[in-house]
Amino acid sequence: MAKANIRTRFAPSPTGYMHVGNLRTALYAYLAAGDNGTFILRIEDTDQGRYVPEALDIIYETLKETGLHWQEGPDVGGDYGPYIQSQRLDIYKKYADQLIEQGDAYRCFCDKERLEASRLVQKAAGNPASYDRHCRSLSAEEIEEKLKAGLPYVVRQRIPDTGSTTITDEIFGDITVENSTLDDQVLIKQDGMPTYNFANVVDDHLMDITIVIRGTEYLSSAPKYNLLYEAFGWPIPKYLHCPPVMKDSSSKLSKRNGDASYQDLIAKGYLSDAVLNYIALLGWSPGGEQEIFSLEEMKKLFNIHDVSKSPSIFDPAKLRHINGVYIRALSPEDFYSAALPFVKQAVTRQDIDLKALCALLQTRTEVLGEIPEQIDFINALPDYDLSLFASKKMKTSPETAPDALRALRPVLEAIPAEAFTPERLHSDLMALVARLGVKNGTILWPLRVAVSGKQFTPGGGIEIAALLGKQDSLARIDTALSRLEQAGY
Repeated sequence: MAKANIRTRFAPSPTGYMHVGNLRTALYAYLAAGDNGTFILRIEDTDQGRYVPEALDIIYETLKETGLHWQEGPDVGGDYGPYIQSQRLDIYKKYADQLIEQGDAYRCFCDKERLEASRLVQKAAGNPASYDRHCRSLSAEEIEEKLKAGLPYVVRQRIPDTGSTTITDEIFGDITVENSTLDDQVLIKQDGMPTYNFANVVDDHLMDITIVIRGTEYLSSAPKYNLLYEAFGWPIPKYLHCPPVMKDSSSKLSKRNGDASYQDLIAKGYLSDAVLNYIALLGWSPGGEQEIFSLEEMKKLFNIHDVSKSPSIFDPAKLRHINGVYIRALSPEDFYSAALPFVKQAVTRQDIDLKALCALLQTRTEVLGEIPEQIDFINALPDYDLSLFASKKMKTSPETAPDALRALRPVLEAIPAEAFTPERLHSDLMALVARLGVKNGTILWPLRVAVSGKQFTPGGGIEIAALLGKQDSLARIDTALSRLEQAGY
């Protein structure tokens, strides 16, 4: 198959947020199309009971944010539309009628109670084909009579009772099933809407899809799809069924179970490019040690045969690592723009240089959503435990902290407010360290604790004091001295 002739599609159901597995399917379909193929967006909204109106905008926005731009779709048009299934009902009816005329489908008038009773009987008999097939044998007159009486019906595929069907998957190879194990699946529901199992076959053919990429949950239905293709005399596209993304060794990620969607990850402070990079690695690897790939690099390297057969475990730690790499690679300006909404959740003071603060944060941040907790001390000094003054590495303690704070306070007091910069603070405090003949940490660790009240901060005591300014820094040092003295140190 020439690369330029490849046509792939992403066909989501608008039922909510974009799940990680769905986005991976979209990414693989986009990458399989490459630069010269065609990537199509099709909306499969035939399950009206689960339809969420705002979900369509979520699909558009997610694909645009991640750079997965489609060449054909509901909003951009194309030669194979409409690209929304609910607008193609006449097409499905036409092909369902054709199957009925050929004898490859039939109208089933059985009610739900009868079908359930039949299912239980056949299950007890060990017959996987679980639906009552008596409607197969209705005469034309009987069918006409039921239609005239207005009895509701569904259209079912007539599966051969004998023989076998083989599908070929690009990952799993040839899979053969006995036709007797397949049920007569519904093609058209009572409300006239097609099922996914029917509409996807019709649409994939009419839209000239050459590679169908979807999850392994559809692998068991693929033989029935092949039988439909054969009934119509249509060529069968290539199949790529991607193994699931798992929460752990036994549970799949699922938006129904509240697992993180793409939107959730972005809201938590993960970068779109990092999320896409990580999702690509959930089942695909081009070989080698490289883990960081731009979308353009992925397009050049992606091969459908490099997709793994095995399920992938969603590893939050690895996603954090990759996100941290992307954050550190941002320009200072881009990091400032990305971090600012999270900074403003914690810092409302107007006298803080937020760009200077972001410069401190960038190398110490893996997830933007964790920024507020790092900097919540800026608005107000927390009620910290005095044990924070103890540091084995710095060889400090609550007992030694008062002397250090009393020594550094006049040094800070002597610096003019307009000169209260990291450079000036560093110069004057290092001069103090030299005069006292002590290690840097003896002075700087107590300063850091006094001005932040936290064990972990985005910068050292010098940077934090410069951010807070002279007045607030001195006030916090006085608070620390008062608390230490009251505690008997």
